[in-house]
Amino acid sequence: MVFQDSYKKPVLLVGNGVRSAGAADMVHEFAKKTNIPLLTTMNGVDLAPDSLHIGFIGTHGNRIANMILNESDFIVSVGARLGLRQVGRYTSNFAPHADLVRVDIDESELSRSIKPDERKIHTDALDFMRILLSETVPDYTRWRGQCMEAKAILDNYDKQPGNYAVEKIGLMLPPNALVSVDVGMNQCWCAQSLVLRGFEGRIHISGGYGTMGCALPYAIGSSISTNNGIAFCISGDGGMQMNIQELETVRRENLPIKIFVLNNRVLGKISETQHFNHGDRFANTAVSGGYTVPDFEKIATAYGIKAAAVGSYEELDKYKEWFSDDEPCLIDIPLPENSFLTPKIKWETGNIFPEIPQDVVASVQKILRG
Repeated sequence: MVFQDSYKKPVLLVGNGVRSAGAADMVHEFAKKTNIPLLTTMNGVDLAPDSLHIGFIGTHGNRIANMILNESDFIVSVGARLGLRQVGRYTSNFAPHADLVRVDIDESELSRSIKPDERKIHTDALDFMRILLSETVPDYTRWRGQCMEAKAILDNYDKQPGNYAVEKIGLMLPPNALVSVDVGMNQCWCAQSLVLRGFEGRIHISGGYGTMGCALPYAIGSSISTNNGIAFCISGDGGMQMNIQELETVRRENLPIKIFVLNNRVLGKISETQHFNHGDRFANTAVSGGYTVPDFEKIATAYGIKAAAVGSYEELDKYKEWFSDDEPCLIDIPLPENSFLTPKIKWETGNIFPEIPQDVVASVQKILRG
């Protein structure tokens, strides 16, 4: 028996291990059946699409997801390793009011403890979800409603132009889209703000591997594996330059890959660290430090791929047909050079940066505690 009637604010937390085990459909079935709030890790963001979406946890996770963890009384973690980026420097601060059940196929992951009294289950995620679906679990509609009410308030905060650009792209994607995401700020913006419609889509993400330049090769694989189907690629200006030669593969094979370059003309995550921690000494990350970007529109055109450089993500509506036709394309979307990632949990303190008005925090906490 995993669930007890005494739990009033449980959370199902899932990671990419669920996908590897082939248990995604069971997670969706359980979440719909019980109305339990479903949170994810960054690597598992596409496991909570459409109506199930709330957010992902951790260092650059959605503020609402981290606040829900703080108020929950029971967490079932399935296929999520709960590394430092998820639990933080001080594990005592992780979900301080919650009992924790950890389910993992990797015994070495379970060899370390997040909570002294946690329950560890060494098994496959698919087998575990079968057990969970067979249990009689209370309906958590009220608790999920509290989470969604709080989320609606916090949706007005923590958004940068990159988030808005990703939201715009997401609104224009077809249901069950296949999306490949690169490494860098674009990865975090997509994890925070890209919500897929339908329950069969995928967001291919490098996660902890940090393989900058992966988005275009991922998209090529996605397209070929679906009989030259439409695939979407979201990259940054830095990641795009890592494997830019693969545009020739896209053109040669006539793969209908739709490429979006979120172009802030800096190597964002590194330059952000150099800004906040090293007095704006931009070493090979900005123009002042020896980093520049080419004209992506001209390069794509040279490869024989139709391309456009828009003035803003708000102009994407002009290219609506490009999202669904059978040709490859590239759209260069400008963003401010001083784009930052928000929110961020500070390693030193565990506090969420930037701070938001205390009355807003109090309002969200009141809803989640009600």
